[in-house]
Amino acid sequence: MGRVAVVTGGTRGIGEAISLALKEAGMTVAATYAGNDDRANAFSVANGIKVYRWDVADHEACMAGVRQVEADLGPVDVLVNNAGITRDTTMKRMDHQKWQDVIDTNLGGCFNMAKAVFEGMQARGYGRIVNIGSINGQAGQYGQVNYAAAKSGIHGFTKALAQEGARNNVTVNAIAPGYIDTDMVSAVPEEVLAKIVAKIPVNRLGKASEIAKGVVFLTGEDSGFVTGSTLSINGGQHMY
Repeated sequence: MGRVAVVTGGTRGIGEAISLALKEAGMTVAATYAGNDDRANAFSVANGIKVYRWDVADHEACMAGVRQVEADLGPVDVLVNNAGITRDTTMKRMDHQKWQDVIDTNLGGCFNMAKAVFEGMQARGYGRIVNIGSINGQAGQYGQVNYAAAKSGIHGFTKALAQEGARNNVTVNAIAPGYIDTDMVSAVPEEVLAKIVAKIPVNRLGKASEIAKGVVFLTGEDSGFVTGSTLSINGGQHMY
């Protein structure tokens, strides 16, 4: 049996592509999801990947969930923090709950999941953590002060945790996707989407599989000299 990987938000969109790519790379994958049982179960049956339901914003649920994964599959060697939500609006209209929900899920979820696996990785002398940030955490975006703050925080979190794990062969990196052709982006009105694509030098949206290939590299056995880095996969839209 290969390395055990946990992918949060791993049953749809970018997370689905990551789960499938890690399985193809020979890993035993556990994909977590927050609430859509029908979608998750269909994904599991179609792809032979075990799924687990918990809210990454819930610290105790993360600790218990990882314990269950390890009981079922073995120690977690690879963690991909992909789960995230949006609650977009301007500062004038944003209430505290919209701020807190996004911070707790997108940034707090990285802490909760890393807390659940990091000590074990250090003790075993091997681990790969990849946190999915965003171009909007690097460049900012109108109407997304909560999302941009959380994703920007992920990049700082990555650099700091990488320093703690380095001597034990535990690498921590981030990927900052640009605009990717997922269901969420496809739902954007056509005229708005055209304006987004016009700002991307390669003149197209990215593919979820392109993000997944970056994750496969950063979680591989031979990527041990790469840590504390952010890989921007955005078609040249923001060079940072």
